[in-house]
Amino acid sequence: MSVIIAMCLYALSMSLSPGPTTIIAMTTGVNHGFRQSFPFIIGATIGFATLLSIIGLGMGEFASGNEKFMTIMGYLGSSYICFMGYKIATAPTKIVEAVQSRPGFTSGVILQFVNAKAWIASLAGISAFNLAGTYAELFMFVILFNMVGTSCLLTWSYAGSKISVLLGDERNLRIFNWIMGGGLILVAAYLILMQMGLV
Repeated sequence: MSVIIAMCLYALSMSLSPGPTTIIAMTTGVNHGFRQSFPFIIGATIGFATLLSIIGLGMGEFASGNEKFMTIMGYLGSSYICFMGYKIATAPTKIVEAVQSRPGFTSGVILQFVNAKAWIASLAGISAFNLAGTYAELFMFVILFNMVGTSCLLTWSYAGSKISVLLGDERNLRIFNWIMGGGLILVAAYLILMQMGLV
C-alpha cells in the first residue's frame, strides 16, 4: 500500500506543478469554459498514458542512452510549446471566433510526446519505482498517474473558468492571453537555449 501512496504523491507533485499542459488547460478554461477544455484534457491524458507505457516497456532505456534522440526531441518539444504559446497569445477574445482556436484532443496528445516535463516525469517515475519492463506494476502506475493527472488538469481548467469572471472585459482577457502565451514562449526559448548549452 505504501508504494501506491508514493506513486500517487509523485503523480500529484508532477501533475499539479505548472507546466505547458497545465497552463494550456487553465487558459482553455479561461477562454472557453470548463467543459470546453475536456477534449484537450482527454487528449493529454491518453497521450501521457501512451508515452508512459512506451517508456516503461523499453523506450526509456533507448531515450536516456541516446543523446542525439533527446536533443532532437528537445528541439521539437520547444518548437511545439512555442507554437502553442503563440496560439494562446493571439487567441481571439470573441467567443464566436475563439471556438476555432481552442486546443483540442489532438493538441493534448501531441503535446505529451514533445513536452520535456512529460518525458522527465515518465523517465524519472519509471526509474524511481523500478518499473522498466514490468507489466502489472507498470499498468498500475500508468492508471494511478493518469487518474491523479486528469484530476489536476481538471482543477487547473476549473480554476481558469472561475478566473474568467475577473477577465470578462476583452482587454483584460487579451492581456491574460499575452501573459500566458508569452510565458510558454519564454519556457520554449529557455529550453532551446539549454539544448544549445547557452544556459
